[in-house]
Amino acid sequence: MGAANSTLVTNVEASPPTLNDVANLHGSMRVAQGTLVVAAGDSDDNDILHLVAIPSNATVPHIYVGSDTLGGSCTLNVGIYTTAGVVVDEDLFASAVADAGALADVRHEASNINTVGKKMWELAGASADAGGSYYISVTMQAAGGTEGDLSFIIHYVVD
Repeated sequence: MGAANSTLVTNVEASPPTLNDVANLHGSMRVAQGTLVVAAGDSDDNDILHLVAIPSNATVPHIYVGSDTLGGSCTLNVGIYTTAGVVVDEDLFASAVADAGALADVRHEASNINTVGKKMWELAGASADAGGSYYISVTMQAAGGTEGDLSFIIHYVVD
């Protein structure tokens, strides 16, 4: 019977032990949550809703998003923008998720499972952590046109 260790276990068993990144083991989980009233004119194709600024050194294990019916064939992308509002990857986490859904975890709807434990700056494709924050944002992928609510619960881990 074979056995394999995660990096977290390998680091603990090393001699001398190697410290694990606190964001991946024993970090402090934080939550950002809220509800936006999405006006009828804010659910058109390519409209952007910035949900929250997450520290660049944080990992993000969960992103729950849900909304009322926003009209038409409205679908949502969930991704990353800089705090200057520049798109990094508008559908990194989720692509074309239908509106009118209960809160659902979309963290890995589009992103590969091997991004678990990656920090925001790594998810953004930066070569190093320059500090600061990135927005987790919803970009309308198809037009809606009806006013409604969009709610989110985002868990993130920092040291």
